[in-house]
Amino acid sequence: MLKTLLSNVKEYKKESFLTPVFVTGEVILDIVIPLVMAMLIDQGIEKGDMQKILMIGGLLFVLAVIALFFGAMSGRYAAIASAGFAKNIRKRLFGDIQEFSFSNIDRFSSSSLVTRLTTDVTNVQNAYQMVIRILIRSPLIFIFSLAMAFVINKELAWIFLVIVPFLAVGLFLIVRFAHPIFEKVFKVYDRLNQVVQENLQGIRVVKSYVREDFERGKFEEVSTEMYQRFSLAQRIVAFNSPLMQLCMYTTILLISWLGAKLVVSNSMTTGELVSMFTYAMQILMALNMMSMVFVMVIIARASAERIVAVMDEKSDLTNPENPLFDVPNGDVEFDDVCFSYANDPEKLALKHASFKIKSGEMVGIIGGTGSSKSTLVQLIPRLYDVTMGSVKVGDHDVREYDLKTLRDQVSMVLQNNVLFSGTIKENLKWGNEDATDGDIERVAKIAQADSFIQEFPDKYDTVLSQGGTNVSGGQKQRLTIARALLKKPKILIMDDSTSAVDTKTDRLIREGLKKEIPGTTTFIIAQRISSVEDADKIIVLDRGEINAIGTPAELMETNQIYREVYESQQKGFGEHGE
Repeated sequence: MLKTLLSNVKEYKKESFLTPVFVTGEVILDIVIPLVMAMLIDQGIEKGDMQKILMIGGLLFVLAVIALFFGAMSGRYAAIASAGFAKNIRKRLFGDIQEFSFSNIDRFSSSSLVTRLTTDVTNVQNAYQMVIRILIRSPLIFIFSLAMAFVINKELAWIFLVIVPFLAVGLFLIVRFAHPIFEKVFKVYDRLNQVVQENLQGIRVVKSYVREDFERGKFEEVSTEMYQRFSLAQRIVAFNSPLMQLCMYTTILLISWLGAKLVVSNSMTTGELVSMFTYAMQILMALNMMSMVFVMVIIARASAERIVAVMDEKSDLTNPENPLFDVPNGDVEFDDVCFSYANDPEKLALKHASFKIKSGEMVGIIGGTGSSKSTLVQLIPRLYDVTMGSVKVGDHDVREYDLKTLRDQVSMVLQNNVLFSGTIKENLKWGNEDATDGDIERVAKIAQADSFIQEFPDKYDTVLSQGGTNVSGGQKQRLTIARALLKKPKILIMDDSTSAVDTKTDRLIREGLKKEIPGTTTFIIAQRISSVEDADKIIVLDRGEINAIGTPAELMETNQIYREVYESQQKGFGEHGE
């Protein structure tokens, strides 16, 4: 885990190295300063030697200024190194997520990925900064101060060796019991993010159904669980402070008691006792700082494990050793294809699908809810890999192609019409960054989008809000169709992407597709029979199996499912017309 994370230090190795260097310099001066203070007391103040006081006092001031400089530099470099470390982790995490297949993404919820990219990375960043600065400084202070305490007076120094093991055992128990609770805390963080995201994304639905109280209840439930778990973890960690206070005051009490006896018996000077107190405070403060680091490490360890889990997640879809970089045509063939989301042959979503489609054909796909219509078409651009059988595009198995090459030639209009904040033109250019204004207007006309775009004051430079909330559902669908067409694909897949447009516009879109891109193979998933009535072939799916394939006329004669859907919709239209 550490190796995976530390590989992201990269160009910040210099700052990560210089931080301990300056910390070491600061520590050395912190160790020397109490000795100089002892000299000031014993040789200057007690003897009333003003020259010694000025000379040693001046040296003390210079050492303090240098120590301050070293401390400032170590803090500066630690901040740069930790911020850069976090930046690289976020960059790598985001990049890894972009490479994930749909099945990889299914294993992590979006709310969990958001938490890992934000809260978890921040926790690791804070821990890294504390480690390269405080965790370097504290052990050095502890070791050198303890050594100097033995040099000054062995009898008093033994006090530390009695107190430290007691403190170490206490810290170990705190870490042991707190870590598993913090792991659970971050799982609740994921759920909290999920509740917030769902509410914000569906706020219009929430308000239209007057479900604000229900949503508040959901949020309060998760928030309360978050409070309870975090409070439990913090109650355990809270033992750290009183434990430190107990050890600190016990040490000071023992040094005061025994030290006073030694000073009275002339076995120790006043300056040495003052130095011993200083070293005692340094030792205990070093232990206190280490305990703070341990608390941060407890939190960061849980976060680090979650981050590394994403980094170690390998994409299920990879390029072959010698991939094909050209899709010759839009032919599509399914050969006994089976697919399972769980990769379990006993739990198949799509079963033994076989068919051949020639380049340029328009294919309709109909079926009830849960019949795996979307699953079938998602196998064509290799968004998922088949569990059994093979899918061919252009006479080659899709697994033989370079993924980018394949997906550049297979354009999908998904059920969820996603538009991004920016202008209409910028959104459409997702299909082709190099598209000219003429190309954009051409595909917009095919998708029947140009007419409403021209009504906007800024036309194609009209700014869309996040998610395209300032356009209607039908307009969003037409814009996403235009975006898909701009790729100039050999295969176009429309997954229920005209459901929000009227039947006339739906017909005009299909006519435009046949006229303007006759060589493109088109798959249209639809709930309305009218959306596929002029298709060359229609595939009827039922419970994950192909029930029938044929022309609309053939299916009317031979297929009961198609006929029932057709008759029910015609009846509905008739009643509506009356």
